[in-house]
Amino acid sequence: MTDLSSHPTTPAIRSGGPHPGVLAVVSLVLTIGGLLSSAILAGSGTFVSPFSPPREVATYFHDNPDAVRLASAFQFGSAVPLGIFAATVYARQLRLGVRVPGPAIGFFGGITASAFLMLSALLMWTLSRPEVTVDVTLTHALSFLAFISGGVAFVVGMGLLVAGIAVPALILGLVPRWLAWAGLVLAALSELGFLSMVLEPLQFLLPIGRFGGLLWLVTVGFLLPRNRAAANRREQ
Repeated sequence: MTDLSSHPTTPAIRSGGPHPGVLAVVSLVLTIGGLLSSAILAGSGTFVSPFSPPREVATYFHDNPDAVRLASAFQFGSAVPLGIFAATVYARQLRLGVRVPGPAIGFFGGITASAFLMLSALLMWTLSRPEVTVDVTLTHALSFLAFISGGVAFVVGMGLLVAGIAVPALILGLVPRWLAWAGLVLAALSELGFLSMVLEPLQFLLPIGRFGGLLWLVTVGFLLPRNRAAANRREQ
């Protein structure tokens, strides 16, 4: 009789999927690339604010269609790896045995952030069309929509994504405590970003949530263990 005990029929489960750290790096690079390339093409260091006078906003978009179109392409591209990051980390957290709402909250936040970033990019692309920018009122309205979707809505979603990773990671010791606490602080600041809809001085929270959140995702993406065995080794 042949002994089958040494020949298991169930293959080992591999982590699989793209590396979350690489996905976060790609999203961050595309984000920065869009800002730099548009600034170079437009010949100015900053993107026009929708809170500028309507004529000034319309003039910027009318005079810099290539810069706006390129920025929108980079921004749309950065949203794709962000959404994949959210799905990948969600699956990894389940594999790590996280059975609390955190992973689902983070997944919801990541998809929300990715979707609103895409919407903002599409609105910006629309603003690169000369037949649109001849209408000052329409251009100004679309610039506000691009700002609120790519600013407030994106950052609030980013805060949920960061919180959904940081809270379980802190409780289970999946990443260094300082990193988990930094994520909680960034998540709190990001969630407070919605107050900028009524208190304009609080708009400084938006770049903190956007770039701080992306940098945090890069770090946690490389440090989050692949499986429970790796997490146990970290705890020892």
